[in-house]
Amino acid sequence: MKAIALISGGLDSSLAAKLIKGLGVELIALNTVTPFCLCNHHSSSGCFHTTHQTAKNLGLKLVTIDVSGEILKIVERPKHGYGSNMNPCIDCRILLFKKAKEAMDKERASFVITGEVVGQRPMSQKLNTMLLIEREAGLEDLVLRPLSAKILKPTLPEREGWVRRDKLLSFSGRGRSQQIALAKELGINDYPCPSGGCLLTDPQYSKRLRDLLDHGEFNLSNVRMLRWGRHFRLNAQTKIAIGRNESENNQLASLAEPGDYVFIPDSKVAGPTSLGRGVFNEELLRLSCRIISRYCDLNGKTSVDITYSQKAGTQPQSQALNLSVSPLGPEELINLRI
Repeated sequence: MKAIALISGGLDSSLAAKLIKGLGVELIALNTVTPFCLCNHHSSSGCFHTTHQTAKNLGLKLVTIDVSGEILKIVERPKHGYGSNMNPCIDCRILLFKKAKEAMDKERASFVITGEVVGQRPMSQKLNTMLLIEREAGLEDLVLRPLSAKILKPTLPEREGWVRRDKLLSFSGRGRSQQIALAKELGINDYPCPSGGCLLTDPQYSKRLRDLLDHGEFNLSNVRMLRWGRHFRLNAQTKIAIGRNESENNQLASLAEPGDYVFIPDSKVAGPTSLGRGVFNEELLRLSCRIISRYCDLNGKTSVDITYSQKAGTQPQSQALNLSVSPLGPEELINLRI
């Protein structure tokens, strides 16, 4: 018997897969990639984990599907509304389950397993909501939740004897102690992102995302830029992002597209790399440099030299220019920060 296992990189999906694999079911791991998932990227806490490593640890073939374009449309207009902040949790799960159904048909699998625990998530893991998601994805009666199965009605895989119900569990609620104990029992030790890893639940990130929507700039390129640095809205068409550390400096520089501006402080001054996107004039370039200088180590100086250049497109790369500026005042800075 073969099944599709939804793998997120977190603990619960790993436990579910380990349990079902141990019952003799052949599993194929499925992961969907979006620009909002932290579990496949470095996070601010230093967490780095990939679903590739999870699948490898579990000894599973991994199928990865990029749904970035589809999820952007959902985030912009979710049919079932938002959960925490800008997270369209129900619509996101429906998309994931639809992809699982496609993978199930393609791989000739018979059902789908997930690490969902009843009552763990306030929006998407209520019983009625879970059943709604199944129906809308075309997976009614075909989703097995091994961690909570004993408190749910038996699914087709259980009724048909493909999986032994007596070997399944009855976890519920938001506590983690049972999962952590089971992980120890099953020898699963590497499980970052134990409580989820979606940027759309983060208030500050959601504020930046709303800013893109409000200014008609909601596209994949701009969304990817939101992950890194401090963000400032200069006017309706123009914004800058300022790195907070070396990693973010490098990320922002790598995201520069034709027409974008890259700002770098004088080499004698410790300061951030910054990325400017939109329509700039001399006044906005100077304003950008003054904002950036606020985050430079001036060592008692009242001004700093900021070098900037515009990334080339079809035209030759613009010549790097230099401005000597004083830092922007704190009140002006606060008013511009997103």
